[in-house]
Amino acid sequence: MIKFKKYNTPKTRSCGRKKCTMCGRTGVGGMINSYGLKLCRCCFRANAKELGFKKYS
Repeated sequence: MIKFKKYNTPKTRSCGRKKCTMCGRTGVGGMINSYGLKLCRCCFRANAKELGFKKYS
């Protein structure tokens, strides 16, 4: 019995754990975690200028 309990423990998954700090969206549609932003791509596109990013070309 101990053998089955060891191998049947639930896995820790990370697909729905990260949340956007602005809208609260979870992991769907691309998360931008670089530089500690933790934003979804929609919020990043809407607020990129205020955050100090520049768009080239």
